[in-house]
Amino acid sequence: MKCVVTGATGYIGGRLAPRLAAEGHEVRCVVRTPAKMKDIPWAQQDAVEIVAGDVLDEDAMRAACEGADVLFYLVHSLSESGFAEVDRHAALITAQAARDAGVRRIVYLGGIHPAGVELSEHLASRAEVGEIFLRSGVPTAVMQAAVILGSGSASFEMLRYLTERLPVMLTPSWVHHRVQPIAIRDVLHYLVGAVDLAPEVNRTFDIGGPDVLTYLQMMEGFADVAGLPPRRMLPVPVLTPRLSSHWVNLVTPVPRSTAVPLIDSLVHEVVASDHDVDDHIPAPEGGLTTFRRAVELALTRIREGQVETRWSGANARYAPSAPLPSDPLPSDPEWAGGTVYTDVRERSSAASAATLWHVIVGIGGNRGWYSFPIGWKARGIIDRLVGGVGLRRGRRDEDTLQVGDALDWWRVEECVEGGPADVEGSSESVPDLEDGEYLLRLRAEMKAPGLAWLELRVAPRPEGALYRQRAIFLPRGLAGHAYWWVIAPFHVLVFGGMERRIVAAAELAEGNGPLAVPDDGHGPVAAVRRRRRDRARRDAEKARSRVGA
Repeated sequence: MKCVVTGATGYIGGRLAPRLAAEGHEVRCVVRTPAKMKDIPWAQQDAVEIVAGDVLDEDAMRAACEGADVLFYLVHSLSESGFAEVDRHAALITAQAARDAGVRRIVYLGGIHPAGVELSEHLASRAEVGEIFLRSGVPTAVMQAAVILGSGSASFEMLRYLTERLPVMLTPSWVHHRVQPIAIRDVLHYLVGAVDLAPEVNRTFDIGGPDVLTYLQMMEGFADVAGLPPRRMLPVPVLTPRLSSHWVNLVTPVPRSTAVPLIDSLVHEVVASDHDVDDHIPAPEGGLTTFRRAVELALTRIREGQVETRWSGANARYAPSAPLPSDPLPSDPEWAGGTVYTDVRERSSAASAATLWHVIVGIGGNRGWYSFPIGWKARGIIDRLVGGVGLRRGRRDEDTLQVGDALDWWRVEECVEGGPADVEGSSESVPDLEDGEYLLRLRAEMKAPGLAWLELRVAPRPEGALYRQRAIFLPRGLAGHAYWWVIAPFHVLVFGGMERRIVAAAELAEGNGPLAVPDDGHGPVAAVRRRRRDRARRDAEKARSRVGA
């Protein structure tokens, strides 16, 4: 069958699409920025088609649904103001497009919610979207899940960090409400199985794992599985969900804008009212995944660096702090006629371009930014305090970057290895690159009175490589201009330090740097050497497999 997947760059969609392709279906992924898919291996398969589109664009959705059999709707607006209205409008557009195109089934992933009570805005919105599809005239399966447990999910990250970082926890009343979590692998099983539902099925299905626990029991269970000492709980009945979201914002990588709807949902008991989904879609082989097993699997994935998708991988839909598609980019020649501030630095390196690039793509996360760590940390804390993403999002993978990846408070906008770049189908232009040149371009998602980018380039030279670094800031209003000049004195520490230390790390990794620094097996130099050895080993293994060794 031909399946259309909206939200293919998100946590669920990025895992569902390759599984549909593996089952033999043709998959059409609708994404706002096709360039974000160019580094994803499964998106290059012949069975996968990437098209530009938006669920708020009527023409784009009509084109996306043309000739399709099944439409998966996996789009939710969590962080922006007025998200319920945005989701309602998008659902109506999508439902109309599916009906006009003759789509045979819609599959929507919503949330379990109790009946007969006043729902949180988040749960009420998801229930409304489900009702829109059920009344669309297209047979619809609304899969309703509670907490989804999997490496990289926002719910799992919140549970993990709260438990790991707080040996003594203030526990508001909502942690005693019952929850029926479900493993991500089981969610995907039911979504894939929905393709073959009978045509007359038009209803909701509650999907949940075999365990019903309180959130408190989930934290205690996580601590036990992770080998942590028992956690002490101090009841605080006055800690409301809104206050709790500030607490989550400070302790976990999940920003307050995402924590608010997640905690609002936990105000209610979210337990499946039935489980007759197995009458229509056979249960997973071996049965549903228990809570403890789901935690074990997620922690193993994290330890092994095999996290497929993360909650941070999907951009918030037009959040106030995020650039709109019409916003100028650093490659725009005229800068849209506005003021732009830049900090440009260059440095020659005795290291090869490939080694210098390995240092660059390993930046951020646990390895840091090679300069003024106290300043970076302070700016991250300030960003969290004002509701931003801060530095805690880290990286999806310690050693590789893809377009669309979250990297601390940045988003990978372009990642070109040995250019020139090929971004066919993208609305975003890429600066001209020299032959063999590397480019990493990051767009800031921190709270700031303007738009910011950071470009890191490496150009090969006969004697080594040339490192180019450019920070770009487009101010908004007087506050934006003032912001730039207030932080300008720190640029020598931040950007100057990055320039010197990135080049030095690459030279030391090759053993030709100006300083004789021993390799103690730790730090950025050792990390670069390990990545180079690991990559050489993987290449050798691939070569042996090709010749049958």
